[in-house]
Amino acid sequence: MGEAVKANPAIFREYDVRGVSGRDLTPDVVRALGRALAAYAARKGERRLLVGRDCRTSSPGFRDALVEGMVAAGADVLDVGLVPTPVLYFAHFHFERPAGVMITGSHNPPDHNGFKMLVSKAALHGSEIQELKRMIAEDDYGPAPEAPGRVSEGDAIGPYRARVAGDVKLARTDLRVVVDAGNGMGGPTASALMKDLGLDPTLLYCDLDGTFPNHHPDPSDEHTLEALKRTVVETNADAGIAYDGDADRLGVVCLDGGKPRVLWGDELLILFARAVLRAQPGATVIGEVKCSQRLFDDIAKHGGKAIMWKVGHSLIKAKMRETGAALAGEMSGHIFFAHRYYGYDDAIYSSARLLEILAAAPAGTTLAGLLADVPPAVNTPEIRVECPDETKFDVVARATEALKRRYPDASVVDLDGVRILWAGEGWGLLRASNTQPVLVMRFEAVDQERLEAVRARVELAVTQARLNASA
Repeated sequence: MGEAVKANPAIFREYDVRGVSGRDLTPDVVRALGRALAAYAARKGERRLLVGRDCRTSSPGFRDALVEGMVAAGADVLDVGLVPTPVLYFAHFHFERPAGVMITGSHNPPDHNGFKMLVSKAALHGSEIQELKRMIAEDDYGPAPEAPGRVSEGDAIGPYRARVAGDVKLARTDLRVVVDAGNGMGGPTASALMKDLGLDPTLLYCDLDGTFPNHHPDPSDEHTLEALKRTVVETNADAGIAYDGDADRLGVVCLDGGKPRVLWGDELLILFARAVLRAQPGATVIGEVKCSQRLFDDIAKHGGKAIMWKVGHSLIKAKMRETGAALAGEMSGHIFFAHRYYGYDDAIYSSARLLEILAAAPAGTTLAGLLADVPPAVNTPEIRVECPDETKFDVVARATEALKRRYPDASVVDLDGVRILWAGEGWGLLRASNTQPVLVMRFEAVDQERLEAVRARVELAVTQARLNASA
């Protein structure tokens, strides 16, 4: 064996490999990652890999280093070029290549980049990513290939547009739509697809620019939606669509009484679940632990089977395969359609399905109007509190036990942190982030007074747990 490449162990995250370009991610590290991924895929009998990349300034160089490592490991690489992440996922099915990698920093700052990897059409996560880390650290890539691999190029965007346009049918095409891609990967593909569907969208920041000069491409951060809100009001739009940097997450703005309203991931999932349940009665729908209780109640009300599950796109997709779920979603805007589609998170496809729902509604119906019958609730956004990686899981465990002791009549779900429900009042969530040194909390109740009470109970348990964990 040669000399092992020294990689910052912190880049090997729960769902991907991610770090700062030039500091954590260097050509040597990326080359070693390509070699490790190709060798890992070869263990599964997969030597035909896909590669796609986003528009960040570091992505072309990382593509070259990654492919060099893959070819050295004997892989046959098909490069589909500049594509949104969901187009790379689509390419796995279209080209019948079940392994590959998307080079993308997603919604992270411009000087960051990362790698989302799949083997056997399943996203690598957890122990699988840690195995790549081990292979690189120990310079252990298994037997040398009989010969180096080769590289070819292919078009995935054309077939992707044809597939989605062939699936989504709009009952009318006079919808007024605004698209804000934040200069990320969704812009060119989404705008072209909407024209394929017969729409004439108003475009904001849909040209590719990996420096993201206008705003950060992260629709889960409401501050990034200001231009979209303003344009939706100015154009009296039926829908404003925002994508994150690699277009696997969706944000939506609509008009509600003439004012802009953000529809969050769980609200979108209510609309999608109702449509899916009309077409597939009794279907299973998955929402993660941060989603509103109104979502799970609405799924059950419309005859579906609601499952609450852990946060994380890899974990959600695995649960969908296990349960045969038709649909899943997260608060962050990851939406996964297995109904009529492939079961991965695709914000461009999801936005087309949303417009299909709106176009089929009676004339004059708004997205806000479609949610008018959802019971009102008061809730907080996702609250993130710094907590060291070394103690965050211990803090959550201690707080969970304290809450169970203090409130034995409350309903507790502890599959991902703790979600505690006080019947007739509301619920609180506490979990440790898998990717950052933070605790995540969220609260929802029937009114503001009860919201404050629920929040105080959980925050007191957290404060005491932090003191005990550091003692």
